[in-house]
Amino acid sequence: MSGNKVRKGKVGVWTVVLIVVIGAVALILVGGFLFMGPGLREVKELIINDVDFAKLHDGTYVGEYIGTKDHVRDTKVEVVISGGEIASIKVLKGALDKAGMPRRLTGGLGVDDLLNVVMVKKTLLVDVITGATLTSKTHLKALENALKQAQVD
Repeated sequence: MSGNKVRKGKVGVWTVVLIVVIGAVALILVGGFLFMGPGLREVKELIINDVDFAKLHDGTYVGEYIGTKDHVRDTKVEVVISGGEIASIKVLKGALDKAGMPRRLTGGLGVDDLLNVVMVKKTLLVDVITGATLTSKTHLKALENALKQAQVD
């Protein structure tokens, strides 16, 4: 009979430990949502304005998107304009892997694919990557900010 008491005691301890762990995970998740919620709303409401690609001046320009609510999705891109055309776009901060290469997002696409579409179509008003809408928008906003600099006389 004493063996049953020990077994019941161990089960009770493990039950308490499990409840504490689940509670801690839930608390972390709720805290994360509360912390990131305003930043997510900010990016969802972000408006991408088109730029006149016919008025770009040669040079190298850096554009950034810096969130005001949080900095989880801050991005920075470098764009090189040559002959009045976009010669290259490089992501300096944002959807990059640990090696600094563009990270593959939903469907195997990366932000570099999105930016290549911008270069080909000569407009910032392109479809974002499905499943990576917010990441796409912040990178497009950073590019918009760089291209606005390229238009300044």
